[in-house]
Amino acid sequence: MRKLVVLAILLFVAFPSQALGQDDGSTKFDPSQEWVLHDWIPIHLGPLDLSINKAVAYLLLGTLCTCLLGIVLMRVPFGRAPNRRQALGEQIYEIAQVQVAEQGLPTKAIGRWFPYVATLMIFIWTINFIGFIPLPLSDERFVVAGVELPTLAIFSATSLLSVTLALSFMTWMITHIEGIRANGVKRYFASWMPSGMPPFNLKWAIPLGLLYILEILGQIMRLVSLSIRLFANMLAGHMLILTFIGLIFVLESVVYAIVAVPFATAFYLFEVVIVVSIQAYIFAALSAIYIGSAIEPEH
Repeated sequence: MRKLVVLAILLFVAFPSQALGQDDGSTKFDPSQEWVLHDWIPIHLGPLDLSINKAVAYLLLGTLCTCLLGIVLMRVPFGRAPNRRQALGEQIYEIAQVQVAEQGLPTKAIGRWFPYVATLMIFIWTINFIGFIPLPLSDERFVVAGVELPTLAIFSATSLLSVTLALSFMTWMITHIEGIRANGVKRYFASWMPSGMPPFNLKWAIPLGLLYILEILGQIMRLVSLSIRLFANMLAGHMLILTFIGLIFVLESVVYAIVAVPFATAFYLFEVVIVVSIQAYIFAALSAIYIGSAIEPEH
């Protein structure tokens, strides 16, 4: 119960500007504003926008935490007696090896692509988890003793389609490059057609052409579905939490906290305990399956 109370307090702290009455009356609470990114360090190279913003900060923090997890759990020498750190490291390794790599990749490709899918799983889990920790990486500011400070807020980089699309595109490109490397160009693209099809001739040109177009669309849909699945789940979770807490400020009554805080806390716990891990696992597992199916298309 004490943990739930602390969690509720953290949820309120995530909106100190509203809670402290910093609203000037010209704006209303709008949870969607959390996904409006403001440039912290503008970097524009022609049409490319490489500016540092809140999302980039979360990605850099997630990358650092992922590296630290790998070093602490896998690289730092263990003592003679097993401890919790060793048990946790072995458990993560086992999930990545047995449940992700071995289930999706052919045996001959595990040594090559296990590091990729394992890193992908840990990185996405870390980014997802960090997104539910209130951090001072917000675009909102509040003033304490004349000093302007960033508010604590929850934000997940994977709730941005551009981030999940970039991760998906990396897997999608690796899939086709590895498929061509393992099978050759002709055999790989021929494997997109079901076995037992008649040879290509004028009689079958239109139906075979349409079938191949559908297969191309299916390959593109892999990219779309892989990115949207992660993006939609993380976005929905954060929106629900922000919306329930926002009811208190929209309706301008602390009384509604009796209902809003328990519901927000329930969604928060559901996302942190279940969704964060499941989405990381699914993304890595599907990446392994796609790469494996390209290497051995007949399977």
